[in-house]
Formats: sequence, C-alpha cells, structure tokens
Amino acid sequence: MFYEPRKRNHGLPHDPFKSCVVPRPIGWITSLDEQSNVNLAPYSFFNALSTDPPFVMFSNNGALPRGQKDTILNIEATKEFVCNLATWDLRFEMSETSAPAPFGTNEMTLAGLDAEPSALVKPPRVKAAPVHLECVYWKTIELPSSHPKVYNAMVIGEVVGVHIRDEVLTDGIVDIARIKPVARLGYKDYAVVERPFTMLRPQERDKAKADAPQSG
Repeated sequence: MFYEPRKRNHGLPHDPFKSCVVPRPIGWITSLDEQSNVNLAPYSFFNALSTDPPFVMFSNNGALPRGQKDTILNIEATKEFVCNLATWDLRFEMSETSAPAPFGTNEMTLAGLDAEPSALVKPPRVKAAPVHLECVYWKTIELPSSHPKVYNAMVIGEVVGVHIRDEVLTDGIVDIARIKPVARLGYKDYAVVERPFTMLRPQERDKAKADAPQSG
C-alpha cells in the first residue's frame, strides 16, 4: 500500500504512521512551574540528539483545551527539566501520569511516586527510576501543524547531569536487560527491552580480527 499522510488516504481503521517508526523511547519528563508545582508527563516522541555535549528532545502534537501542554510551558518559564527512565516495573505509574489532570496537579503524587532531589536542576526526579537525565532548556522549535488548534513543537535540552543507580551497572556497563526500559509502538501498544544483542560494525570487526592472537 501507499498513502500520503496529509491526505489521510490510507484506507485503514487507524493511521499506521506511528507503527512505522518503532520502538520509540519514552521521555518521562519532570518539570516545575513558576510556583514550584511539580509536573510529570510521558512523551513518546523523545530521543537523544547528540553525545558531546549530550542533547535530548521531546515533542508534543495534540489538541489542547488551554493551548500548550504544562510541560512545555513550565520548561520555557523555568529553563530546566528531568528525563526519568520509564521501565517495566514503572509502566503503570508512567501510564497514570499521562492523564489530562488540571493545571498545577502533581502527577508524581497522583501516581503514588516518591520524589528525589536533583543535583543541578530544581525539578525533582522519580526516585524509583534507575536512570535520570538532568537537563537545561536550549530552545523550542515550532513545527508545522495540520490543524489550527493543534500546537506542534519540539523542545531541546542539554543534559548537564546523569544519575545511574549502581545496581543496574554490570561490569561498568548499564545493564539494559536488568532495567527493562519500555518503549512506545503504534496504536495502544508498548514494548519492553529484555533481550539486547551485540553486533560489531565493520571497522570494529576488522580491528578485532587484527588484534586477535595469531595461531601457529
């Protein structure tokens, strides 16, 4: 099949686009408003952009009764946020924080989660999450929107601090199979990472062969 997204001519019960770019990491974002009220929300359009320095992004696209989502308003006002790693053990709490709660609601409390202070930024961390990225706001990039009442934007932040729980490190490497991060698929579906595998790139494979002891 072939379809043009702006024409919505796929002929299917649901738009399949979100099932064609998968799995997508979930950015579980903590922010504060100017009155220091905590906001916690998951974003399935989230990813790392670079490593030196490290930058991350998340974006939202949806019709909102009062304009932008609280997360974006908070970050643009206070210039800080935290990305908490969503895991299998926290999947229900993560889902709970996606509810459209009234402005000023503490979703962390709503989901029964404990907060933990950050080191370099003011928004707190989700204590139960095994990894946290403390970020400072860089910029918002407004994206085109197909609907006049839908705000479409991407927020970019620099990661200035990283917390990794000691028990999820194995031989100095983050143990993904132990953490079991969850990711968003299409429709109402999610995935959990349980079986990572290692595959060398060509140059790494050639170097490994060259460094291997020669027999005979």
